[in-house]
Amino acid sequence: MIPITSFADKTVAVFGLGGSGLASCHALKAGGARVIASDDSAAKLAEAAGAGFVTADLRNVAWNEIAALVLTPGVPFTHPEPHWTVLAARAAGVEVIGDIELFCRERRRLAPDAPFVAITGTNGKSTTTALIAHLMRAAGFDTQMGGNIGTAILSLAPPAPGRVHVVEMSSFQIDLTPSLDPSVGILLNVTEDHLDRHGSIDHYAAVKERLVAGVQRGGTALVGVDDDFCAAIADRVERAGQNVIRISVKRPLARGVCLDGDTIVRVDGEAREAVADIGNIGALRGRHNAQNAAFAALTARVLGVAPEVLQQGLRSFPGLAHRMEQLGRNGRVLIVNDSKATNADAAARALSSFGDIFWIAGGKPKTGGIESLREFFPRIRKAYLIGEAAQDFAATLGDVPHEISGTLEQALPTAVRDAEASGLAEPVVLLSPACASFDQFPNFEKRGDRFREIARALPGGLTAV
Repeated sequence: MIPITSFADKTVAVFGLGGSGLASCHALKAGGARVIASDDSAAKLAEAAGAGFVTADLRNVAWNEIAALVLTPGVPFTHPEPHWTVLAARAAGVEVIGDIELFCRERRRLAPDAPFVAITGTNGKSTTTALIAHLMRAAGFDTQMGGNIGTAILSLAPPAPGRVHVVEMSSFQIDLTPSLDPSVGILLNVTEDHLDRHGSIDHYAAVKERLVAGVQRGGTALVGVDDDFCAAIADRVERAGQNVIRISVKRPLARGVCLDGDTIVRVDGEAREAVADIGNIGALRGRHNAQNAAFAALTARVLGVAPEVLQQGLRSFPGLAHRMEQLGRNGRVLIVNDSKATNADAAARALSSFGDIFWIAGGKPKTGGIESLREFFPRIRKAYLIGEAAQDFAATLGDVPHEISGTLEQALPTAVRDAEASGLAEPVVLLSPACASFDQFPNFEKRGDRFREIARALPGGLTAV
């Protein structure tokens, strides 16, 4: 835990008592603050009270006695309209911040030069974050990983000289971190997302930009330039005086980092330096993972990881569960769990990474369905459709062979049987639903877990890839 001493002897209200909110309560109390815990859920209030915190309805508190409101990222900050707690705090002149802001303030007090890597982007955040942490640990660094990737940041060990914090940040978290100042700031990409919470793509991109614009003096901003928003952001941030390194996996760059086949190279005019080789690394298959690997590898080099250690670390990376997770082979058939692909854009990354695909798709549909995936239809040998989207997906697939399976329990064994019987050299059964899970599962993790269970129970089981 990171005791937050910057609010010692002051009263702080915390609204939203999920994992990060409750961790904030503990961290503030450990640092000497008086905490008022609040939530719309009676169960969450009871949990906080059971942990020894004062709880209250913030409609009935004296706001002039409160130094700050710590807001959980899930609560609307600007759009579609500010949450009532935000309005109450603003009316009283009380700052509204999040748990990562508390971390940033404590880092400045304890170890301002300790490495702090912050990662954002519409896609690829979690894999890049996990890969960076894996590389730093492989190199022997004391490494803490958290934020939007599972562990609340204030539950990590405190900032200390030489200790590396690798933190995934959503746009919601950036919004609540006004003094964000990583030593390495990473912006992977920007595509349309979360417009209900940001109002427009321009505002969403502007929030993302703050992470790299705020890099501390002497630090490094790494910006992907394969979309127009990020290309413009890189230019603005560089003009403002930051050290910017541009990264592309789609085209060569005159200066920056790009791909030469399977090699990540850093280019500066005529000078070229090989950073790492990502060929034949199953956990980093596909162009999107090439981007993740390029950012992670360059971060490791910036932080002093030796080239040979970096290469070993890339090859030992196991990947993340539910993100093109290679479960194993049943006979000749490779079985891949990409349950995290909850929209067509995410499914495109998986479909582009394999050849002969027996595709399991469907669930609770997103706007646009799978119309945008037509360019990948020639890769699909057959589709097995589940959930609410099955009929609509069948109509879009048209002449692509498909059947309506209904459930994972029906789809997976049938797909494996058909793949094995196909005679293809490298058939792949791919769960990449292009849909939310909520028609049949509480979340994509549960969907992926069930898929893994069914795969392991297949006749013959699974062998390692």
